[in-house]
Formats: sequence, structure tokens, C-alpha cells
Amino acid sequence: MNHKLFYADSYLQTFTAQITKQVCDKDDKVYVVLTQTAFYPTGGGQPHDTGYLNQIPVINVEEIDGEIRHYITEEIHADEVTGHVSWKRRFDHMQQHAGQHILSAIFWDHFNIPTIGFHLGREIVTIDLETSDLSFETAEEAANLANQIVLENRPITVQWVDLEEAKQLPLRKEPTVTENIRVVIIENLDYNGCGGTHPKQTGEVGPVQIINWERHKGNIRLTFVCGWRTIELMQRNQALVKGAAQQLQSKEDDIPNKIKQLLFTQKETEKALQAVNEKLILVEANELLQHAEKTSFGKQIAVNFTDRSMQELAKLAAILTEKDEYAITYFVTQNGENLQCICACGQAVKLNMNTLLKAALPLIEGKGGGNPKSARGGGKATVTGEAFLSHLIHIQKETQEA
Repeated sequence: MNHKLFYADSYLQTFTAQITKQVCDKDDKVYVVLTQTAFYPTGGGQPHDTGYLNQIPVINVEEIDGEIRHYITEEIHADEVTGHVSWKRRFDHMQQHAGQHILSAIFWDHFNIPTIGFHLGREIVTIDLETSDLSFETAEEAANLANQIVLENRPITVQWVDLEEAKQLPLRKEPTVTENIRVVIIENLDYNGCGGTHPKQTGEVGPVQIINWERHKGNIRLTFVCGWRTIELMQRNQALVKGAAQQLQSKEDDIPNKIKQLLFTQKETEKALQAVNEKLILVEANELLQHAEKTSFGKQIAVNFTDRSMQELAKLAAILTEKDEYAITYFVTQNGENLQCICACGQAVKLNMNTLLKAALPLIEGKGGGNPKSARGGGKATVTGEAFLSHLIHIQKETQEA
């Protein structure tokens, strides 16, 4: 373990080492192996470090076949390197990982809920809790207890033990290795076999904030952040709150009431608009009937629209066919790259709208259907709406002649 400098000192940011190996892997990615390293490799739910070796970026670090591989952007032309670990990323991982230990210990000790999964992501951290439900009160209490541990600034220490020594410690779970077992200890809280990096005191974890939780494979997946991530989250949320208060011209505390009032006003406005729209459709229906073309089948009304909703056109067609049992309506509307159509007729009309529409739809590679009195469908706008209307009327005439 002596070559893993991140275990000796998780705060170490700069080191020197000799290159023992520099090759390409099976994917032609260049990596080097060093005599010693402060770069933490991906493992135990914690992502790898990044940084530089002689000013060449280290973009990935993996421990494979017993060697720590530092993946770099280009070959290094030297035998010795100086490594620089990205401290911002490293310390962030230390905060999040220690925060996970604290939260998991609290959920187990106070609520008898074990942690069965952990993932440290770029923006959030998740733990999977072995429970089918989690109340708001429990989550809130867990967060408060975690922050109490942080404020108490308890020491976080590491102890290396063998299997027999490990059995004497109150570990959360059985060790996965039989020698060189690394135990991370949070005073009077937690003994945990862990290979990750952690700060020396709980105070460095910073504020712990539970964001959300949801069901996941029969358990609860809880999302949280710690330290600088919590501060950044608070800053973003505060900016949103201030922006909303300015837009609403209200105090921050009054935002919920303002939103409630706006939603009520919006619903009332929508009701009023709907009532006006229905009156307009009725007027439109009367005008269309006055200009209907008389045919041997009935009063034909064929109109091409643009960006008209099918719901509105269906209502218009229904009004027309109810007002006049001899009405025949062919409505086409183009919405973007799609053509949609509604065919409807009154009770006295001897035409089958379903058959007519299905005969016309292949022109636009469309699908649809309905019944003899009303059918709707749509397809691609391979022709104009006017051309499709003409196609429908042509099919009707062929039906008439037949």
C-alpha cells in the first residue's frame, strides 16, 4: 500500500514518481503506471481523480490487474514525472463520501434502515436505502442529525487491520478482503470498511442537504449533496427565489400565495376563453353552412386550415352535422410536417366517411379511421392541404358515379 499516497495523506496534491510502464490499452488509450501515486482510482462508489503529470492532463485513473493506470492525453517523454491532483475535485469527493458515511450511519442507528447502494455523481450523490417507504419527517430528522455531527467536528480517522482485528470492530458489514482492511472511523458514530478518501474532521464535510427520494427496485433511492455542492445549490435556489419575487413583485415569503392567485386567475381566464371560443365556433359553423356547396349527396363543406387543433375541428364538424343532417364536412389542417383530416356527415347523408378517408390516406402515407358518420386520420405533408382536399372530393365523385 506504500505506493498509494492518497491513503497516507488524502490532502496530498503534488508528488514525484518514476514511470514504470507506458503503453496503450486495447482501445488505443495511452496510460502510465508509476512507482507511487496520489491519484485516486475509481472504486467503492467514488470517481477517480484528475490532474496533470508533467503538464499533461490525466483524464482517468483505474486500478486494473493490480496496477494503477493513469490515462493521459498524450505520451510522456520523461522517466520521472511531477503529479498535480485537482484539489477542487478531490476535496469535493472527500466531502461527499464522508457525508455518505454520516447519513448512512444515522439511517441505520436511528431508523434501523441499512444502506445497500452508493453512487457519487458529478452533481448529486445517491444512497439506496433498504426500505419501501420514507416519510418527510424521517428524512428531515436524518438531515438534521447529520448536520449536528458535522457541527460537532468529530475526528475522522483510518485504521488498517487484519481479518481477526476487523472482527473485533463494530463494522457495518463484513469486509470484502481478508488482509489490509482499511477501516474509516467517525468518532462515536461509525466504523466502516472503505477505500475512499475522507477529510480529517466532520466539520470539513460542510452542510448536508437531502434533495429528494424515490422508489427504486422496491427500495428508496435518496439524493443528497454536501459541502460546496450544498452551498452552490443554496445559491442557485436563492437566485431563483429572488428572480421569482421580482417577477411577481412580492416578498419572498409571499411567493406561494402569489402563485396560488395566478393559477386561480389563469383557470378563470381559460374558462372565459373557452366560452368565447365556443361562441366563435358556433358563428363559424353558421357562416360555413351558408356557403356550403350543394351536391347530390348533401351540403358539402371542404376547408383547408393551418395550425388548427383537431379537437377544435372535431367540435366544428360536430356542430355542423348536428345543425344540418345533410351537411358533409371535409376539414384538413397542416401542423408542421403533418397533415390531419376529419370527415363527418349528417344522419341523412348516404356516404361512408370511414371508407372515404381510408381510401384517401395512402396519398399522405397516413393512418386513421372511425365510423360511417365520422372518421379522422393523419399522415405526412407530402402534398398540400388543398391537394389532399381535392383528392378526397375526387374519391367522393368516383363513389357517386359508381
